[in-house]
Amino acid sequence: MQLSTSKETRQCLTLELVYMSESNEKITDDQSVDEQEQQTTDNEQRSDLNAQFDGLDNEELRELLVAREQKVEELQSELTDAKDARLRARAELENYRKRVQRERSQVREMAKADALRDFLDVNDDLRRTLKAAEDLEVNDTFMDGVLLVANKFEDVLGKHGVKRIDEVGVPFDVDLHDAMMRQKPQDEDVGSDVVLDVIENGYRMGDRTIRHAKVIVSE
Repeated sequence: MQLSTSKETRQCLTLELVYMSESNEKITDDQSVDEQEQQTTDNEQRSDLNAQFDGLDNEELRELLVAREQKVEELQSELTDAKDARLRARAELENYRKRVQRERSQVREMAKADALRDFLDVNDDLRRTLKAAEDLEVNDTFMDGVLLVANKFEDVLGKHGVKRIDEVGVPFDVDLHDAMMRQKPQDEDVGSDVVLDVIENGYRMGDRTIRHAKVIVSE
């Protein structure tokens, strides 16, 4: 009875081994060509490494390991430096782009200010004409036409942010005014360096003075 059982056990083991062998062959057959090629490459690389280290004692292997660690640290340092250089280059490029945009904007503003400055005298002449006509008998239709043109000039200047500098009684400001002369004020309460009168209007465009106002300043 025991012999029969042992015989049956061997038969079961044999069948199991045959089944496992057939399963392994099936798995191998089912592997893709890429996987087989990759496995072949890995095996070749492993063989090359083994051949490279054959015949080396422990001390030589330790020195080789230390050298490889140093090489890894050097490569990591180079990678960090490369990343830092890339970030600096990107920051410099962004700063350059902003600077170019700022310079272009300044050039446009200067060109616009130069163009508008040529029309300021015309606008002033129109205003002086209107003021002088107040004491003269001039055809109303004609004066209406002059007033219309003067108002159009004012609209164009306002569209581009140009404002007139014509205030009196304000402190003298070298950024806004050009002192043509100084005189003693009639009002004793007025201190020194106060704009008493505007001889010629000035103009500003935004933060830029495109023409200083010619003024009389108190002593």
